[in-house]
Amino acid sequence: MLTIFNIRPKGLNIGNDVIARATRHFLEQAFSEEINLITLPATAAFEAHTIAGLTARTIYEINQYGHGVVLGGGNIYENNNLDINLNALAALSPPLMLFSLSHGRIYGRMQTMTRRTDEMPPAVIRALNEKALISLTRDKATRDHLHAVGATNAEIGGCPTLFLDEMVAATTTALTVGPETVLISVRNPSLMNVPPAKQAQVYSDISEMIAFLRGQGHADIRILCHDYRDIAFATSFQAQGAGYIYAEEIEQYLGILRIARLLVTYRLHSALPRLSFGRPQIILSYDERGLSALETVGMAGWNIDMVQEARPAEAVADRYARLGDLDVERQAAQPQWTHLKGAMTRGFADFAAAVRAFQAGNG
Repeated sequence: MLTIFNIRPKGLNIGNDVIARATRHFLEQAFSEEINLITLPATAAFEAHTIAGLTARTIYEINQYGHGVVLGGGNIYENNNLDINLNALAALSPPLMLFSLSHGRIYGRMQTMTRRTDEMPPAVIRALNEKALISLTRDKATRDHLHAVGATNAEIGGCPTLFLDEMVAATTTALTVGPETVLISVRNPSLMNVPPAKQAQVYSDISEMIAFLRGQGHADIRILCHDYRDIAFATSFQAQGAGYIYAEEIEQYLGILRIARLLVTYRLHSALPRLSFGRPQIILSYDERGLSALETVGMAGWNIDMVQEARPAEAVADRYARLGDLDVERQAAQPQWTHLKGAMTRGFADFAAAVRAFQAGNG
């Protein structure tokens, strides 16, 4: 039986598990036979693991009994998210696929895009891409960055969570959320890489959104947390009658996203699954990762840049008044979705062929 290693971000954010759920679907589709899938964290920083990333120990074990490696999807090219030993990488034997990886700039103090201080060094990016048989980025900005630093084999593949509707049953458990629930999917502002003034504005923005939604007749408004570090911020809205939900289990989380009446989200990995499910939502982004991902899937026109938008709550009210336009934009984006799905499917098919060839020659 084939053994595939999937090295991916884990951390504290359920969005990483959503990506992994969708990645596994495409991986299993590419192999007609059953496979052993070994999942390891990309870094040991958030885990009690002694084996993680593409370190000498990990690569030694992969070379001993692995037949292929998928790195991703997720934010590997930044945030110190990959433990890697370049000397060991050069000794990796089985085929390597880089899948749905992202990199993005952030807004600096003058509200213009600036480099992250924790981005992966260009030499490491080049080494990974030179070793990889296939390199698919999540979005256009990442592809452009990789080409600029010399990793010219990278192509845009998109994010597999855009196709979760094909993988998740409609009967998924949804906790206490009902068909009248409105969700506001948040990130703790202290974790947002935005200018301090914009961080300070997020609380008042969401308070205004809650008041607006109440005025529209929505009684059941909940704050959706992707990460337990969001909870401290989410509790601040309880006085306004907006309780919070923290869904740690992936099927419950996806059920919540599917069933809720409306989603207002600052989180890319509630926005993309919700787009997949074809359900009403209003999207806000605050960095290049989010902006570029939504441009890549053809939904830039529905996105609100919360840093450049002086009054995000008013922009949310505008989108609410035009919710019917969302379906129009989603339909217009279908050719881009088809192209992205084709790129993923071809990428995994090529990877599967290389894995079988490796097995034939190495056992």
